[in-house]
Amino acid sequence: MSARGRFLSALVTVVTAISAFTVAGALPATANSGTVRYVALGDSYAAGQGAPPYDLDKACKRSSKGYPALLAAEKHIRLEANEACSGAKTADVAKQLSALNAAQTRLVTLTVGANDLNVSAVANTCLRTPADCEKAIQMALRGLSMLGSDLTHLYAEVAEAAPKALIVVTGYPHLLESTAPFDPRLIAALNTATDELNDTIQKAVHAADPTGTKIIYVDVVDAFAGHGIGGTEELFINDSGVDAFHPNAAGYVAYADAISAQLPDAWLDKQKQLA
Repeated sequence: MSARGRFLSALVTVVTAISAFTVAGALPATANSGTVRYVALGDSYAAGQGAPPYDLDKACKRSSKGYPALLAAEKHIRLEANEACSGAKTADVAKQLSALNAAQTRLVTLTVGANDLNVSAVANTCLRTPADCEKAIQMALRGLSMLGSDLTHLYAEVAEAAPKALIVVTGYPHLLESTAPFDPRLIAALNTATDELNDTIQKAVHAADPTGTKIIYVDVVDAFAGHGIGGTEELFINDSGVDAFHPNAAGYVAYADAISAQLPDAWLDKQKQLA
């Protein structure tokens, strides 16, 4: 290749990288290193509960197999803080925002909302005492309107505390597959309730950022399809024990992959993607 050809090729590479950052609305924290400074917020799904050992924080059940650590393994992403904690509700995440840096944070991930509706307790009720399932679900769903308002406010707070960041909000997977050994009506009711929770989260994202340029929603239902409890594929959800109804290590890989698919290519390790 001629010197002119090499120059044009390099120029195209630089322009492509800059364009990728611009589309996402976030630039690398350090121009020289290209490092994207990342903060993880949220509940047990963000902490990594279900994929022990909890080597990052036992009390909050933070695991190095959780999706924040997996994203941090990307070439240009550095996890500055993981504030996610098992049991966290929307109000608790508001207390995690001190980890955000207005000048430097460029990526924020956030999973929260299930604990506000006590989803794990509802699932336990449905599987152990099916007769009480419908009542438990309806009681939980009564909180959706308040949750939507709280989430909209929380997302706006995150955007204000990290004005230069791309904020990625995730939903939750279906816990049960249609082939699970339970009453089909129970399975449908639980999964429909998850859909309503996810819809509330997605609408709150839109309310906080109507343009969709700063805060984006990532759905994981399709990523977990076939891998829920009772599925025919590799299990992504713990089906028993203290970590029941939480993703396992494979499930968190699915979460990380779903999030990575929404990030600029320039942030990711292309060699790892091709491996």
